[in-house]
Amino acid sequence: MSGLTKESIAELALRLGYVPQDMDLLTQALTHGSKSKRAKDYERLEFLGDRVLSLVIAEALYDKHRKEPEGKLAARHSALVRGEVCAEAGRAMGLDAYIILGDSEKRNGLHNSVSVLGDAVEALLGAIYLEAGLQTARDVILKFWTPYINQPDTATKDAKTFVQEWALSKAMALPRYVVVSQEGPHHKPHFEVDMIVDNHDAARGSGASKRAAEMHAASQFISREALR
Repeated sequence: MSGLTKESIAELALRLGYVPQDMDLLTQALTHGSKSKRAKDYERLEFLGDRVLSLVIAEALYDKHRKEPEGKLAARHSALVRGEVCAEAGRAMGLDAYIILGDSEKRNGLHNSVSVLGDAVEALLGAIYLEAGLQTARDVILKFWTPYINQPDTATKDAKTFVQEWALSKAMALPRYVVVSQEGPHHKPHFEVDMIVDNHDAARGSGASKRAAEMHAASQFISREALR
């Protein structure tokens, strides 16, 4: 998409349960760095939104799991704020349809990548925090993160750990990750990685780092095989 329309903003607001007021701030939150050197992209808002998300999730876990020690809470927190979960929340928001990209990046489907979608979610949360305050940002976060907060431990493990433990439980070799391609400039690379598991078709993932692409591949495998 090349910009935000009244119709698209209304659709997004309906999903969020919040109506954005500052269109310049919203546009910045959804603009990837590939769009234009002259355009403000989402990186600064992403920095802020990451901290807002971290605080809200920490608070929610502290309230929900009152008898758990710090180490257990920290593990849950790490699982819930990782890029994979942010991207899943972004898909639930339908945010992939609103991310503003350069033409080639849009054609390559970069708006669907875990890294870009997760970053845009954090930037959007940063924009909501600046515009409407912590309570409104908290309301939006809990709307999309509560299902993850309520999941059992096995569901909150990161995808690579989950697949590794699943493979071991089946007496299979550990998953292997193979880099299929690496494109883009050094400061903004894009990786595609295949995850290979015994007796299964390879699962492919993409991301702005090898780790992000591996995590996406593991997530794709879990979804395809309906493992959780």
